[in-house]
Amino acid sequence: MQENHEFSRIERAPAYRLVYDAIERQILAGRLRVGDPLPAEIQLADQFGVNRSTVREGIRLLEQSGLVERDGGKRPRISVPHYLDLASSASRALILHSVTFRELWEASMVLEPAIAEHAARHIDQSGLDELLGNLTAMQAEVVSIEGGKPADVLAFVGLDREFHEILAKVGGNRVLALAHEPVTSLFIPTGQVILPRLKTYRRVLDAHRYIFDCLAAKDHAGARSWMHKHMDDFRRAYELTALSLDAPLDAVSLSMSEATPSMRSR
Repeated sequence: MQENHEFSRIERAPAYRLVYDAIERQILAGRLRVGDPLPAEIQLADQFGVNRSTVREGIRLLEQSGLVERDGGKRPRISVPHYLDLASSASRALILHSVTFRELWEASMVLEPAIAEHAARHIDQSGLDELLGNLTAMQAEVVSIEGGKPADVLAFVGLDREFHEILAKVGGNRVLALAHEPVTSLFIPTGQVILPRLKTYRRVLDAHRYIFDCLAAKDHAGARSWMHKHMDDFRRAYELTALSLDAPLDAVSLSMSEATPSMRSR
């Protein structure tokens, strides 16, 4: 007896997407290099057998992805996407896949200690100075809060994120920095809830100081260990807010964004 197999219809990609794909392949193959100008639109239209408006839409998509940039009225040139653009795309993808805080935290427990250890091995004086400036600013925020002034939660979370970004940068490993950024971005709403509820400002500052001391001493094992403790402390704080470790981040982020304004006013 012959089985009946059902197949879904084949979707045809729009022509401008095919233009984008063809140029992207040339870039990834190294036949178009960073700084090279794209051929003129009329030339590309002739080569692809499409009209100029189709080519223009394909180029616009390349610009949006960061693979092409314009300098005034000059022809578009091949460029390198900024890591923040790549990271924001990765963050959106993680949200769309409904990843949980547990999954995100487990990934951070691999990345963050490795980044701290790598930074301790490679940091120079300029990197230490940059971290010290961050710690000084965070110290001022903590002293202000402990003195009775309302906490600027967004500013504090920004300093917290900056500390981790500096660590990723000073290690000099761009792969670690790229992998780190989308994870850090998705932790921001969490910090905006944990800090007002648990008042852990001083605790975060102290952890960063311990990590900094290890970096200054070139103690890479200590840097890894303290970062591991710091991230584990973050998980415990999350649980204390009564948020589920296994809830999808999109739902968690929504509840946080709704709760945060009222908490800031307290």
